[in-house]
Amino acid sequence: MAGNVEAWTLLSLALIIILVRVGVRWKLVGPADFQLDDYLMPLAGILFVLETVAAYLVGAKYQGLTNSYMTSEARAALDPNSTEWAHRVAGSKTQIVGWSFYTAILWLVKFSLAVFYSRLTTGLQHLPTRVRLGYVLLIVTYLAAALSILLSCQPFHAFWQIYPDPGKFCQPANSPVYVFVIVILNITTDIYLLSIPLPLLWTVNINLKRKIPLMALFSGATFVMIAGIIRAVTIMKSSPDGAETGSKWACRETFVSIVVSNLPIIQPLIRKGFRKIGLSHVFSSSGKTSGQPYQLSSRGLKSLTTRGEGDTKKSKTNAAAPTHMQTSAWGSDEHILAPSEPSSKDITVVSETVVHSEPWGFQGPSGAGCSTTPPKEWNSQLSHR
Repeated sequence: MAGNVEAWTLLSLALIIILVRVGVRWKLVGPADFQLDDYLMPLAGILFVLETVAAYLVGAKYQGLTNSYMTSEARAALDPNSTEWAHRVAGSKTQIVGWSFYTAILWLVKFSLAVFYSRLTTGLQHLPTRVRLGYVLLIVTYLAAALSILLSCQPFHAFWQIYPDPGKFCQPANSPVYVFVIVILNITTDIYLLSIPLPLLWTVNINLKRKIPLMALFSGATFVMIAGIIRAVTIMKSSPDGAETGSKWACRETFVSIVVSNLPIIQPLIRKGFRKIGLSHVFSSSGKTSGQPYQLSSRGLKSLTTRGEGDTKKSKTNAAAPTHMQTSAWGSDEHILAPSEPSSKDITVVSETVVHSEPWGFQGPSGAGCSTTPPKEWNSQLSHR
C-alpha cells in the first residue's frame, strides 16, 4: 500500500511541475509562441499517468507476479487454471506495456531538452550542430530501445509464457535485453545532452556564484542516470518482488527526469522564491566575472538588441561585448543567463562606419598646393565628439 501511495504522490508532483512549466511559458511567450518542447512535456505527463497505472496493476492487482523469478520445478507444478497463473500472464503483459511507456517518457523528456537547447544555442558557434546531432542520436537510440522491447523475444506470445521456461529474453520483468540495452542507451544520451550546455556554462563570462547554481540546474540528468542504474541493479536481483520493485523505480526515475528537465524552464520562479527568502545573491549577476567569452556566429549577432545606433561614443565599449552577447543568446525567452534586474550598464552592439577620404585641400593663389588641416568648423565638430 505504501508503494502505491508513493507512486501516486510522485505522479501528482510531476503533473504539478509540468503545469507550472506551462504557466511559466504561457506568461513568458504566450501560447501562440509555444515551441515543440512545450507540447512534448505535457505528452510525457500523460504517458506518466499510464505508466503509473501499469505499475499499480502489477503491484496491487497482479500481486507483483510475472513469468520471471520462477524455478523450473515451480513452472511445472503451477496449474494453468489457477489464479496465480492468470496473474502471472497478465502481469507479464503489463510489464511489456510498462516498459514501453517508461522508454517513451524518458525519450520524450530528452527530445524536449534537445528542443530547449536548440533555442538556447541559437547563434552560438558549433553548438546548434551538436544539438542537431543530438536529435539524430535520440531518434536512433529510441528506435533501438523500442525495438529491443518488442523484438527481443520470438514468438511474441512467449513474453507471457510460463511453462516451459521461455528463457531469459522472454521474461519482461528482468530481461537482460530490456535492462542493459535501455540503461546503456539512456545513460549515453543523457551524457551527450549534458555535454551541450555544461561546457559553455563553465566558460561563460559570468559570476562564479551565479555559474554554480546554473550548472546545478543543467546537471539534473546525473540523478536520472543514478536512478536508472539503481533500477537495473534492483531488477537483476533474483527475488520474487523484483517486478514490483522495478516498477516502483521506473516511476521514481520518470519523476526525477521530469522534474530536473523542467527546472531550467521554471528557474524564474525559483529565482523569485530565493529572493523572498533572502537568497537573491544565488542568482545575482553582480560581482567579478570569470571564464572566457564564447564566440558568437553572425547569426547570433543579428539577434542581439541594438540600442543607440549611431552613437559612436558607445562603440568604444565593444571590447566588452562578449558578456552581453552570451546573455542575449543564452537568455532567449527564458532569460537563463540574463541579469535578474535591468541594468544601465548593459553593453550594446552598434555599427560604426568609417569613411576614408583624401586629405583636405584647397588651392592657393597660384592654383596649386594642398593642406592637411581641416577647416575651423570641422575642428570644432571633432572636438565635441
